[in-house]
Amino acid sequence: MAKKCNIVLIVSDDHGREALGCYGNPAIATPHIDALAADGTRFTNAFCTTSSCSPSRSAILTGLHNHANGMYGLAHDCNHFACMDSVVTLPARMKSAGYRTGRAGKKHYAPDKLFSFDFALPENHIDRDDVRMANDCREFVELDEPFFLYWASFNPHRGGGVVEAHPCKPNRFGNPSESYPGDAERIYSDEEVIIPQFLNDIPEARAELAQYYQSISRLDRGIGRLIEILKETGKYDNTLILYLSDNGAAFPASKTTLYDPGMQLPCIVKAPEHEVSGLASDAMISWVDITPTILDFAGVLPENSCQFHGESFRRVIGKESPEDWRTEVYGAHTFHEVTNYYPMRIVRTKTQKFIWNIAHPLTYSSAFDLWHSATWQAVLRDQSEMLGGRRVQAYLHRPQFELYDLENDPRELINLADRNEYKKDVRDFCEKIKRFQKETNDPWVHKWDYE
Repeated sequence: MAKKCNIVLIVSDDHGREALGCYGNPAIATPHIDALAADGTRFTNAFCTTSSCSPSRSAILTGLHNHANGMYGLAHDCNHFACMDSVVTLPARMKSAGYRTGRAGKKHYAPDKLFSFDFALPENHIDRDDVRMANDCREFVELDEPFFLYWASFNPHRGGGVVEAHPCKPNRFGNPSESYPGDAERIYSDEEVIIPQFLNDIPEARAELAQYYQSISRLDRGIGRLIEILKETGKYDNTLILYLSDNGAAFPASKTTLYDPGMQLPCIVKAPEHEVSGLASDAMISWVDITPTILDFAGVLPENSCQFHGESFRRVIGKESPEDWRTEVYGAHTFHEVTNYYPMRIVRTKTQKFIWNIAHPLTYSSAFDLWHSATWQAVLRDQSEMLGGRRVQAYLHRPQFELYDLENDPRELINLADRNEYKKDVRDFCEKIKRFQKETNDPWVHKWDYE
Protein backbone atom coordinates (compact mmCIF):
# COMPACT_ATOMS: atom_id res chain seq x y z
CA MET A 1 0.00 0.00 0.00
CA ALA A 2 1.33 3.43 -0.93
CA LYS A 3 2.38 5.65 1.94
CA LYS A 4 -0.22 8.31 2.73
CA CYS A 5 1.00 11.86 2.41
CA ASN A 6 0.90 14.39 5.20
CA ILE A 7 -1.29 17.43 4.58
CA VAL A 8 -0.81 21.03 5.70
CA LEU A 9 -3.58 23.53 4.97
CA ILE A 10 -2.40 27.11 5.49
CA VAL A 11 -5.13 29.76 5.59
CA SER A 12 -4.28 33.42 6.06
CA ASP A 13 -6.74 36.08 7.17
CA ASP A 14 -7.72 38.81 4.67
CA HIS A 15 -4.75 38.41 2.30
CA GLY A 16 -5.58 39.71 -1.18
CA ARG A 17 -3.53 38.24 -3.98
CA GLU A 18 -2.49 41.72 -5.17
CA ALA A 19 -0.10 41.78 -2.18
CA LEU A 20 2.10 38.80 -3.08
CA GLY A 21 5.34 38.71 -4.97
CA CYS A 22 4.52 35.56 -6.94
CA TYR A 23 1.25 37.18 -8.08
CA GLY A 24 3.08 40.17 -9.53
CA ASN A 25 3.73 42.65 -6.70
CA PRO A 26 7.45 43.61 -6.69
CA ALA A 27 7.13 45.88 -3.64
CA ILE A 28 6.23 43.31 -0.98
CA ALA A 29 8.62 40.81 0.59
CA THR A 30 7.02 37.34 0.51
CA PRO A 31 10.02 35.13 -0.36
CA HIS A 32 8.76 32.00 1.41
CA ILE A 33 5.30 31.95 -0.18
CA ASP A 34 6.99 32.76 -3.50
CA ALA A 35 9.33 29.80 -3.00
CA LEU A 36 6.37 27.53 -2.29
CA ALA A 37 4.82 28.68 -5.58
CA ALA A 38 8.11 27.94 -7.34
CA ASP A 39 7.98 24.42 -5.91
CA GLY A 40 4.33 23.83 -6.81
CA THR A 41 1.37 25.17 -8.80
CA ARG A 42 0.06 28.73 -8.55
CA PHE A 43 -3.60 29.01 -9.50
CA THR A 44 -4.59 32.28 -11.18
CA ASN A 45 -8.37 31.66 -11.19
CA ALA A 46 -8.99 30.66 -7.58
CA PHE A 47 -12.02 32.04 -5.75
CA CYS A 48 -13.51 32.02 -2.28
CA THR A 49 -17.25 31.38 -2.21
CA THR A 50 -17.95 34.38 0.02
CA SER A 51 -15.65 37.21 1.06
CA SER A 52 -16.24 36.99 4.80
CA CYS A 53 -14.13 35.16 7.39
CA SER A 54 -16.36 32.57 9.11
CA PRO A 55 -18.57 31.78 6.10
CA SER A 56 -15.50 31.33 3.90
CA ARG A 57 -13.74 29.11 6.43
CA SER A 58 -16.90 27.03 6.75
CA ALA A 59 -16.83 26.39 2.99
CA ILE A 60 -13.10 25.54 3.11
CA LEU A 61 -13.58 23.06 5.96
CA THR A 62 -16.79 21.39 4.77
CA GLY A 63 -16.89 21.50 0.97
CA LEU A 64 -20.34 23.11 1.25
CA HIS A 65 -21.47 26.65 0.50
CA ASN A 66 -22.16 28.58 3.67
CA HIS A 67 -25.87 28.95 2.95
CA ALA A 68 -26.08 25.14 3.07
CA ASN A 69 -23.84 24.45 6.07
CA GLY A 70 -25.53 27.14 8.18
CA MET A 71 -22.61 29.57 8.67
CA TYR A 72 -24.45 32.55 7.15
CA GLY A 73 -22.14 35.10 8.80
CA LEU A 74 -19.48 35.54 11.47
CA ALA A 75 -19.25 33.07 14.33
CA HIS A 76 -18.01 35.23 17.19
CA ASP A 77 -19.76 37.38 19.78
CA CYS A 78 -23.29 38.61 19.05
CA ASN A 79 -23.13 37.49 15.42
CA HIS A 80 -23.48 33.89 16.64
CA PHE A 81 -23.68 32.04 13.34
CA ALA A 82 -22.72 28.35 13.34
CA CYS A 83 -22.68 25.26 11.17
CA MET A 84 -25.64 22.91 11.48
CA ASP A 85 -25.11 19.89 13.72
CA SER A 86 -25.54 17.53 10.77
CA VAL A 87 -22.49 18.88 8.94
CA VAL A 88 -19.43 16.62 8.77
CA THR A 89 -16.26 18.72 8.76
CA LEU A 90 -12.85 18.15 7.22
CA PRO A 91 -11.04 17.53 10.55
CA ALA A 92 -13.68 14.95 11.51
CA ARG A 93 -13.28 13.20 8.16
CA MET A 94 -9.48 13.24 8.41
CA LYS A 95 -9.57 11.77 11.90
CA SER A 96 -11.85 8.98 10.64
CA ALA A 97 -9.33 8.36 7.85
CA GLY A 98 -6.59 7.60 10.37
CA TYR A 99 -4.85 10.97 10.31
CA ARG A 100 -3.52 12.73 13.37
CA THR A 101 -5.18 16.14 13.25
CA GLY A 102 -3.80 19.45 14.48
CA ARG A 103 -4.82 23.09 14.52
CA ALA A 104 -2.80 26.23 15.10
CA GLY A 105 -4.04 29.81 15.06
CA LYS A 106 -7.42 31.25 14.21
CA LYS A 107 -10.63 29.22 14.48
CA HIS A 108 -13.52 31.60 13.65
CA TYR A 109 -15.87 28.69 13.10
CA ALA A 110 -18.63 27.17 15.21
CA PRO A 111 -19.62 24.99 16.94
CA ASP A 112 -16.34 23.68 18.32
CA LYS A 113 -17.72 20.15 18.68
CA LEU A 114 -17.84 19.76 14.89
CA PHE A 115 -14.24 20.91 14.44
CA SER A 116 -12.40 18.63 16.85
CA PHE A 117 -8.62 18.24 16.52
CA ASP A 118 -6.26 15.86 18.33
CA PHE A 119 -3.79 18.70 18.83
CA ALA A 120 -4.75 22.36 19.14
CA LEU A 121 -2.76 25.37 20.25
CA PRO A 122 -4.71 27.92 22.33
CA GLU A 123 -6.21 30.31 19.81
CA ASN A 124 -4.63 33.56 21.05
CA HIS A 125 -1.57 32.30 22.92
CA ILE A 126 1.01 34.03 20.72
CA ASP A 127 -0.82 37.09 19.38
CA ARG A 128 0.56 37.67 15.83
CA ASP A 129 3.90 35.85 16.21
CA ASP A 130 3.69 33.41 13.29
CA VAL A 131 7.30 32.23 13.62
CA ARG A 132 6.56 31.10 17.16
CA MET A 133 3.30 29.50 16.03
CA ALA A 134 5.28 27.46 13.50
CA ASN A 135 7.82 26.47 16.15
CA ASP A 136 5.02 25.42 18.50
CA CYS A 137 3.84 22.93 15.85
CA ARG A 138 7.17 21.15 15.66
CA GLU A 139 6.31 18.47 18.23
CA PHE A 140 3.09 17.66 16.36
CA VAL A 141 4.94 17.41 13.04
CA GLU A 142 7.70 15.18 14.46
CA LEU A 143 5.31 12.44 15.59
CA ASP A 144 3.97 9.57 13.49
CA GLU A 145 2.61 10.04 9.99
CA PRO A 146 0.21 10.67 8.43
CA PHE A 147 -0.88 14.02 9.88
CA PHE A 148 -3.23 16.82 8.89
CA LEU A 149 -2.34 20.30 10.14
CA TYR A 150 -4.67 23.28 9.79
CA TRP A 151 -2.38 26.29 10.22
CA ALA A 152 -4.47 29.49 10.28
CA SER A 153 -2.68 32.78 10.83
CA PHE A 154 -4.40 35.88 12.23
CA ASN A 155 -2.28 37.94 9.81
CA PRO A 156 -2.89 40.20 7.98
CA HIS A 157 -6.34 40.95 9.50
CA ARG A 158 -6.87 44.44 10.86
CA GLY A 159 -6.20 44.85 14.56
CA GLY A 160 -4.18 46.61 17.18
CA GLY A 161 -5.73 50.07 16.95
CA VAL A 162 -4.03 52.96 15.15
CA VAL A 163 -0.46 54.15 14.74
CA GLU A 164 -0.83 57.31 16.81
CA ALA A 165 2.40 58.94 15.60
CA HIS A 166 1.24 58.88 12.00
CA PRO A 167 -0.81 61.87 10.78
CA CYS A 168 -3.22 59.57 8.90
CA LYS A 169 -3.66 57.22 11.90
CA PRO A 170 -3.60 53.92 10.00
CA ASN A 171 -4.72 50.69 11.58
CA ARG A 172 -1.78 48.60 12.83
CA PHE A 173 -2.97 45.33 11.22
CA GLY A 174 -1.75 43.52 14.33
CA ASN A 175 1.84 44.71 13.98
CA PRO A 176 3.83 44.72 17.24
CA SER A 177 5.58 47.82 18.52
CA GLU A 178 8.85 45.85 18.43
CA SER A 179 9.94 42.59 16.84
CA TYR A 180 9.01 39.31 18.48
CA PRO A 181 11.92 37.24 19.88
CA GLY A 182 13.66 35.34 17.12
CA ASP A 183 12.03 37.40 14.39
CA ALA A 184 12.68 40.75 12.73
CA GLU A 185 9.87 42.98 11.49
CA ARG A 186 9.98 44.23 7.91
CA ILE A 187 8.93 47.88 7.97
CA TYR A 188 7.53 49.55 4.85
CA SER A 189 7.36 53.25 4.06
CA ASP A 190 4.20 54.76 2.64
CA GLU A 191 6.07 55.46 -0.59
CA GLU A 192 7.05 51.80 -1.11
CA VAL A 193 3.56 50.36 -1.40
CA ILE A 194 1.65 49.84 -4.62
CA ILE A 195 -1.90 51.21 -4.64
CA PRO A 196 -4.27 48.54 -5.98
CA GLN A 197 -6.69 49.69 -8.64
CA PHE A 198 -9.70 49.40 -6.35
CA LEU A 199 -8.38 52.09 -3.96
CA ASN A 200 -7.62 55.81 -4.24
CA ASP A 201 -4.01 56.92 -4.10
CA ILE A 202 -4.37 58.96 -0.92
CA PRO A 203 -2.08 59.26 2.13
CA GLU A 204 -4.46 57.26 4.33
CA ALA A 205 -4.50 54.30 1.93
CA ARG A 206 -0.70 54.35 1.61
CA ALA A 207 -0.28 54.49 5.38
CA GLU A 208 -2.61 51.53 5.90
CA LEU A 209 -1.09 49.52 3.07
CA ALA A 210 2.35 49.94 4.67
CA GLN A 211 0.99 48.37 7.87
CA TYR A 212 -0.81 45.68 5.84
CA TYR A 213 2.40 44.78 3.98
CA GLN A 214 4.27 44.50 7.29
CA SER A 215 1.69 42.04 8.60
CA ILE A 216 1.90 39.97 5.40
CA SER A 217 5.70 39.78 5.61
CA ARG A 218 5.42 38.45 9.17
CA LEU A 219 2.92 35.85 7.93
CA ASP A 220 5.41 34.92 5.21
CA ARG A 221 8.21 34.41 7.73
CA GLY A 222 5.96 32.15 9.80
CA ILE A 223 5.18 30.06 6.73
CA GLY A 224 8.88 29.93 5.94
CA ARG A 225 9.62 28.61 9.42
CA LEU A 226 6.86 26.00 9.16
CA ILE A 227 8.29 24.75 5.85
CA GLU A 228 11.76 24.74 7.36
CA ILE A 229 10.48 22.50 10.18
CA LEU A 230 8.92 20.13 7.64
CA LYS A 231 12.30 19.90 5.91
CA GLU A 232 14.29 19.51 9.14
CA THR A 233 12.06 16.62 10.21
CA GLY A 234 12.22 14.93 6.81
CA LYS A 235 8.50 15.43 6.19
CA TYR A 236 8.51 18.04 3.41
CA ASP A 237 8.78 15.76 0.38
CA ASN A 238 5.82 13.64 1.49
CA THR A 239 3.61 16.59 2.48
CA LEU A 240 0.83 18.20 0.48
CA ILE A 241 0.86 21.94 1.25
CA LEU A 242 -1.94 24.29 0.30
CA TYR A 243 -1.76 28.06 0.82
CA LEU A 244 -4.83 30.29 0.48
CA SER A 245 -6.61 33.21 2.08
CA ASP A 246 -10.14 33.20 3.45
CA ASN A 247 -11.09 36.39 1.57
CA GLY A 248 -9.69 39.58 0.10
CA ALA A 249 -7.91 42.45 1.80
CA ALA A 250 -9.68 44.36 4.58
CA PHE A 251 -10.15 47.47 2.47
CA PRO A 252 -13.23 49.01 0.83
CA ALA A 253 -14.19 47.38 -2.49
CA SER A 254 -12.47 44.13 -1.50
CA LYS A 255 -13.45 42.22 1.66
CA THR A 256 -17.21 41.45 1.97
CA THR A 257 -17.74 42.19 -1.73
CA LEU A 258 -17.96 39.64 -4.52
CA TYR A 259 -15.99 41.84 -6.88
CA ASP A 260 -12.73 40.16 -7.86
CA PRO A 261 -10.51 41.91 -5.27
CA GLY A 262 -12.68 40.31 -2.59
CA MET A 263 -12.93 36.80 -4.01
CA GLN A 264 -10.15 36.12 -6.55
CA LEU A 265 -7.41 34.98 -4.20
CA PRO A 266 -4.03 33.28 -3.90
CA CYS A 267 -4.06 29.50 -4.11
CA ILE A 268 -0.73 27.68 -4.13
CA VAL A 269 -0.41 23.90 -3.99
CA LYS A 270 2.74 21.84 -3.54
CA ALA A 271 1.86 18.18 -4.09
CA PRO A 272 4.27 15.26 -3.47
CA GLU A 273 3.26 13.41 -6.64
CA HIS A 274 3.68 16.24 -9.14
CA GLU A 275 7.06 16.68 -10.76
CA VAL A 276 6.13 19.91 -12.58
CA SER A 277 6.88 22.95 -10.44
CA GLY A 278 6.73 26.71 -10.79
CA LEU A 279 3.70 26.47 -13.05
CA ALA A 280 0.73 28.85 -13.21
CA SER A 281 -2.62 27.19 -13.87
CA ASP A 282 -5.73 29.02 -15.06
CA ALA A 283 -8.08 26.23 -13.91
CA MET A 284 -11.09 27.69 -12.08
CA ILE A 285 -10.85 26.67 -8.42
CA SER A 286 -13.42 27.30 -5.69
CA TRP A 287 -12.96 27.04 -1.93
CA VAL A 288 -15.65 24.34 -1.83
CA ASP A 289 -13.07 22.24 -3.72
CA ILE A 290 -10.56 22.31 -0.85
CA THR A 291 -12.13 19.59 1.33
CA PRO A 292 -12.72 17.09 -1.51
CA THR A 293 -9.20 17.71 -2.84
CA ILE A 294 -7.62 17.02 0.54
CA LEU A 295 -9.76 13.91 1.00
CA ASP A 296 -8.69 12.75 -2.46
CA PHE A 297 -5.02 13.00 -1.47
CA ALA A 298 -5.85 11.21 1.79
CA GLY A 299 -7.41 8.37 -0.22
CA VAL A 300 -10.85 8.72 1.37
CA LEU A 301 -12.83 10.85 -1.09
CA PRO A 302 -16.40 9.47 -0.99
CA GLU A 303 -17.66 8.01 -4.25
CA ASN A 304 -20.90 9.90 -3.72
CA SER A 305 -19.66 13.29 -4.89
CA CYS A 306 -22.99 14.99 -4.10
CA GLN A 307 -21.82 15.13 -0.47
CA PHE A 308 -19.90 18.23 -1.54
CA HIS A 309 -20.63 21.30 -3.62
CA GLY A 310 -17.09 21.23 -4.95
CA GLU A 311 -14.86 18.55 -6.44
CA SER A 312 -11.26 17.44 -6.14
CA PHE A 313 -8.91 19.45 -8.35
CA ARG A 314 -6.06 16.99 -7.83
CA ARG A 315 -6.01 16.05 -11.48
CA VAL A 316 -5.44 19.65 -12.68
CA ILE A 317 -2.52 20.42 -10.35
CA GLY A 318 0.52 20.94 -12.55
CA LYS A 319 -1.57 21.61 -15.66
CA GLU A 320 -1.37 25.05 -17.20
CA SER A 321 -4.75 25.20 -18.92
CA PRO A 322 -6.70 21.95 -18.50
CA GLU A 323 -9.43 21.49 -21.09
CA ASP A 324 -11.52 18.95 -19.17
CA TRP A 325 -12.30 21.18 -16.21
CA ARG A 326 -15.12 23.49 -15.19
CA THR A 327 -15.67 26.83 -16.87
CA GLU A 328 -17.45 28.72 -14.06
CA VAL A 329 -17.62 29.12 -10.29
CA TYR A 330 -20.35 30.39 -7.98
CA GLY A 331 -20.40 32.63 -4.94
CA ALA A 332 -22.95 33.32 -2.23
CA HIS A 333 -22.71 36.09 0.36
CA THR A 334 -25.49 36.86 2.83
CA PHE A 335 -24.09 38.35 6.06
CA HIS A 336 -20.78 39.51 7.44
CA GLU A 337 -21.65 40.78 10.88
CA VAL A 338 -25.24 40.07 11.86
CA THR A 339 -26.06 43.72 11.08
CA ASN A 340 -24.50 43.50 7.60
CA TYR A 341 -27.32 41.89 5.64
CA TYR A 342 -26.61 42.18 1.93
CA PRO A 343 -27.34 38.87 0.13
CA MET A 344 -25.65 38.34 -3.23
CA ARG A 345 -25.35 35.34 -5.53
CA ILE A 346 -22.88 35.31 -8.40
CA VAL A 347 -21.63 33.23 -11.27
CA ARG A 348 -18.16 33.93 -12.62
CA THR A 349 -16.64 32.58 -15.82
CA LYS A 350 -13.22 33.42 -17.20
CA THR A 351 -14.70 36.22 -19.28
CA GLN A 352 -17.84 37.39 -17.45
CA LYS A 353 -19.24 37.98 -13.99
CA PHE A 354 -22.93 38.17 -13.12
CA ILE A 355 -24.13 39.37 -9.70
CA TRP A 356 -27.68 39.17 -8.34
CA ASN A 357 -28.09 41.68 -5.51
CA ILE A 358 -31.06 40.06 -3.83
CA ALA A 359 -31.92 42.96 -1.50
CA HIS A 360 -30.75 45.64 -3.93
CA PRO A 361 -32.93 48.48 -2.54
CA LEU A 362 -30.77 48.34 0.61
CA THR A 363 -27.66 50.48 0.88
CA TYR A 364 -24.58 48.26 0.82
CA SER A 365 -23.56 47.72 4.44
CA SER A 366 -19.95 48.15 5.49
CA ALA A 367 -18.21 45.89 7.99
CA PHE A 368 -17.33 47.63 11.26
CA ASP A 369 -13.56 47.55 10.77
CA LEU A 370 -13.79 48.72 7.16
CA TRP A 371 -16.12 51.62 8.00
CA HIS A 372 -13.76 52.81 10.72
CA SER A 373 -10.65 52.45 8.55
CA ALA A 374 -8.60 55.55 7.82
CA THR A 375 -8.92 54.76 4.12
CA TRP A 376 -12.74 54.78 4.06
CA GLN A 377 -13.07 57.68 6.50
CA ALA A 378 -10.85 59.76 4.21
CA VAL A 379 -13.19 59.00 1.29
CA LEU A 380 -16.15 60.14 3.40
CA ARG A 381 -14.37 63.17 4.87
CA ASP A 382 -13.20 64.43 1.50
CA GLN A 383 -16.59 63.67 -0.07
CA SER A 384 -14.79 61.77 -2.81
CA GLU A 385 -16.94 60.85 -5.78
CA MET A 386 -14.74 57.89 -6.66
CA LEU A 387 -13.39 54.79 -4.92
CA GLY A 388 -10.74 53.45 -7.21
CA GLY A 389 -12.44 53.67 -10.61
CA ARG A 390 -15.94 53.14 -9.20
CA ARG A 391 -18.34 55.86 -8.16
CA VAL A 392 -18.90 55.82 -4.41
CA GLN A 393 -22.65 56.07 -4.93
CA ALA A 394 -22.55 53.08 -7.29
CA TYR A 395 -20.60 51.16 -4.64
CA LEU A 396 -23.17 51.93 -1.95
CA HIS A 397 -26.33 51.69 -4.07
CA ARG A 398 -26.33 48.70 -6.39
CA PRO A 399 -28.84 47.55 -8.99
CA GLN A 400 -30.61 44.19 -8.96
CA PHE A 401 -28.24 42.75 -11.57
CA GLU A 402 -24.63 43.47 -12.46
CA LEU A 403 -22.95 42.01 -15.54
CA TYR A 404 -19.32 42.63 -16.39
CA ASP A 405 -17.19 41.82 -19.43
CA LEU A 406 -13.97 40.83 -17.69
CA GLU A 407 -11.89 40.75 -20.86
CA ASN A 408 -12.56 44.41 -21.66
CA ASP A 409 -13.44 45.59 -18.16
CA PRO A 410 -11.37 43.60 -15.65
CA ARG A 411 -12.01 46.19 -12.93
CA GLU A 412 -15.77 45.52 -13.09
CA LEU A 413 -16.75 49.16 -13.60
CA ILE A 414 -19.16 49.08 -16.55
CA ASN A 415 -22.44 47.32 -15.75
CA LEU A 416 -23.92 45.82 -18.93
CA ALA A 417 -27.00 44.25 -17.36
CA ASP A 418 -29.45 46.93 -18.54
CA ARG A 419 -28.26 47.03 -22.14
CA ASN A 420 -30.56 45.48 -24.71
CA GLU A 421 -27.83 43.47 -26.40
CA TYR A 422 -27.12 41.65 -23.10
CA LYS A 423 -30.68 40.71 -22.17
CA LYS A 424 -30.15 37.09 -23.21
CA ASP A 425 -26.97 36.90 -21.15
CA VAL A 426 -28.85 38.19 -18.12
CA ARG A 427 -31.64 35.62 -18.60
CA ASP A 428 -29.14 32.80 -19.02
CA PHE A 429 -27.17 33.80 -15.93
CA CYS A 430 -30.36 34.10 -13.89
CA GLU A 431 -31.23 30.53 -14.82
CA LYS A 432 -27.73 29.38 -13.89
CA ILE A 433 -28.03 30.98 -10.45
CA LYS A 434 -31.49 29.49 -9.90
CA ARG A 435 -30.14 26.06 -10.76
CA PHE A 436 -27.15 26.57 -8.47
CA GLN A 437 -29.44 27.61 -5.63
CA LYS A 438 -31.69 24.60 -6.05
CA GLU A 439 -28.74 22.20 -6.22
CA THR A 440 -27.18 23.66 -3.06
CA ASN A 441 -30.41 24.02 -1.03
CA ASP A 442 -30.14 27.78 -0.85
CA PRO A 443 -32.98 29.22 1.30
CA TRP A 444 -32.79 32.46 -0.70
CA VAL A 445 -33.96 30.78 -3.91
CA HIS A 446 -37.56 31.67 -3.00
CA LYS A 447 -36.73 35.37 -3.49
CA TRP A 448 -37.17 34.86 -7.23
CA ASP A 449 -40.86 34.12 -6.66
CA TYR A 450 -41.79 36.23 -3.66
CA GLU A 451 -39.79 39.44 -4.09
